[in-house]
Amino acid sequence: MTTPAGTEGFGLILTVDLDALARNYRALCSRFTGRQIGAVVKADAYGTGIDKAVPALAAAGCRTFFVALPREGVSARERLRAAGIADADAHVHVLDGFFPRASELYRTFRLRPVLGSPDEIARWTAWRSNENATLHVDTGINRLGIRWDRIDELVPASAIKDAGVDLVMSHFACADTPDHPLNEAQIERFAAVRAAFPGLAGSLCNSAGIFLSDEAHHDLARPGIALYGGASHPDAKMEPVVTAEARILVVRPVKAGESVGYGGVWTAQRETTLAILAAGYADGYLRAAGTIDGETGRQVSIAEHRVPIVGRVSMDLIAADVTDIPVAALEAEGPNICAELFGPTIDINDVAEAAGTIAYELLTNLSRRAARLYIGETEKN
Repeated sequence: MTTPAGTEGFGLILTVDLDALARNYRALCSRFTGRQIGAVVKADAYGTGIDKAVPALAAAGCRTFFVALPREGVSARERLRAAGIADADAHVHVLDGFFPRASELYRTFRLRPVLGSPDEIARWTAWRSNENATLHVDTGINRLGIRWDRIDELVPASAIKDAGVDLVMSHFACADTPDHPLNEAQIERFAAVRAAFPGLAGSLCNSAGIFLSDEAHHDLARPGIALYGGASHPDAKMEPVVTAEARILVVRPVKAGESVGYGGVWTAQRETTLAILAAGYADGYLRAAGTIDGETGRQVSIAEHRVPIVGRVSMDLIAADVTDIPVAALEAEGPNICAELFGPTIDINDVAEAAGTIAYELLTNLSRRAARLYIGETEKN
């Protein structure tokens, strides 16, 4: 495609489809057998922009949001208020828990800490008046949360009541690998935890967990990456939400036997035509996505043709082999032609796999200096 108006001074253009985000949310709702689907909007809504993603998700019916940090919670709450959604009608959970020195943010912006230790529960209980919280139980991932097999010992029922806890949650470690034995173990452990706290709602599912057995579902799910088009489970076929396109700076010939880029790690085996793209690892497109001699698979899309990346990705530039694209096709796009790095043609999950990472990392690292465009009816919210 050619560069849209207003993006003339940018090398990388990110287009966020808010309608696709809303459709992904509704698709997950249709799969879930519990009562409610929330949305994880930490890390600037996985790089899509929390100020746009929260209203779009709220317009699609979402009323429960998860962030990592209190300051992210403030941003989410402000957007909900701007959308006319009362504090009492929408919950914002802080996954990293209660930050005592930021305590007034929890009250002012109605933030719910996810409490994961007896000490944290005690600090929260001493501070709170009538605010509610969530209890985090570790069933096998061994990060945050109270161990499932010590919950009775460490958290008596009276502490739950005093802390205003009305939801208990845990987090899958391996739900993206459906046959991993830890999934079933965590499902069983969380069922035991819920039996110990029969009055509390439960939340176990992340994006991939929604596609496990219905025993995993409980009351509330917390999808993240699936909302934004990333792969979370083999059965999760979500729409791409973000399209990343880089401006083509120049099309140039390279002779057979000449190398391309830093280190000379890719050598032209024929007379080659290169397109040099205005994006690189400074834009979050990882250096490891480049190609050395003997490698294949890393591609971009130009003029409706998939073509390989060649050589190393550098800070600001990527080289693509456009030898097999007809000259007429390149010229038809005009002087402001762009290459799709990922989006509807180039799957972000394939790009991530080629770089030895996951879509989460690509999304949350992109757009430091990119033009951002938002499309879709929900953009007006």
